[in-house]
Amino acid sequence: MTAHAKDLAVDVRGLRKQYGDVTAVDGIDLGIRQGEVFGLLGPNGAGKTTTVEILQGNRSRDAGEVSVLGVDPETATRAWRSRVGIVWQDESAPAELTVRETVRHFSRYYRRPRDPEEVIGLVGLQEKAGSRIKALSGGQRRRLDVALGVIGGPELLLLDEPTTGFDPAARRQFWELIRKLADEGTTILLTTHYLEEAEALAHRLAVVAHGHVVAEGEPAALRDRHGSEATVEWTEPDGTPRSEHTKTPTRTVAELTHRFDGEIPGLRVSRPTLEDVYLRLTGQENAR
Repeated sequence: MTAHAKDLAVDVRGLRKQYGDVTAVDGIDLGIRQGEVFGLLGPNGAGKTTTVEILQGNRSRDAGEVSVLGVDPETATRAWRSRVGIVWQDESAPAELTVRETVRHFSRYYRRPRDPEEVIGLVGLQEKAGSRIKALSGGQRRRLDVALGVIGGPELLLLDEPTTGFDPAARRQFWELIRKLADEGTTILLTTHYLEEAEALAHRLAVVAHGHVVAEGEPAALRDRHGSEATVEWTEPDGTPRSEHTKTPTRTVAELTHRFDGEIPGLRVSRPTLEDVYLRLTGQENAR
C-alpha cells in the first residue's frame, strides 16, 4: 500500500475484476482521506458498483490491494462491518414493518447506534414513522434506506446512488444530512449520476470509464484541467448574435469593450460545467 495509507480511510491500488470475458474494473487506484466526501462518477457499466461492492466486502477481486479502515474487506470481521454503513441501490427493508419499527430493529445490530427518532428526522420521515414500508412512495423508501445506512453511526458510509427517486426538496434535505455527517468526521463515498449533487457535496471526485479512473481531483480543478475553452457571446450593432470560443475570455471582453466603446450588447461569458467535463471524459460529449 502507499506510504501515506495510515491517513486514508480507503486505499485501493491496481484493483481488477472480471466477469468471464468482460473486464468490469481494470486497474483502479483510489485514495480517500479520512473525513472526506469522495464522489465516484461514471456511466452505467463503468465499474462503480463493482468497486463499491468490493470495498463493502461483498464481492471478491481478481487482483489489486484494498484497505478499508485499515482492513482488507475480504478478510474483515463482524466488528469491522459495524464500522461501515451501506446504502444499497436496491431496497433492503421488510415491507410489513413500520418505519419506526425498522429503524429501531436495525439499531439493535450496533453497539452504539444513533438515536432512531433522530435518524428518522434526519431523513425527513417523521410524519411517516408509523407507516408500513409497503405504503411508502419510492422516494420515501429510499430515504429509509439512507436511515438504515447511518443508524450505526459508521466511520465510513458507502452510498451507491442514494438519491434515486428523490424529489428536489428531498434531495436537498439529503445533502444537508451528508454535510452534517461529514462535519462529524464520517468518511463518505458517494456514487451518483447527478452532477449537481457531486459538485455540491464532494471534496474530490474520480471519474471512471471502461473500468479505470480517467480523471481525479477537486470539482473546480477538474473543470479547469479538462474543460474546453470559454464561450463569449454578444450582439453586433445590426442585431446579429456572435460568439467566440477562447482560452482568454477576459482579453476577448476587453477587446469588445474597446470596440463598442463601453457596454457590450448581449454580453454573456460561459465556462465549461462539470457536466461538460464529465461527458467529455467519458466519451459521451456528443450524446447531449
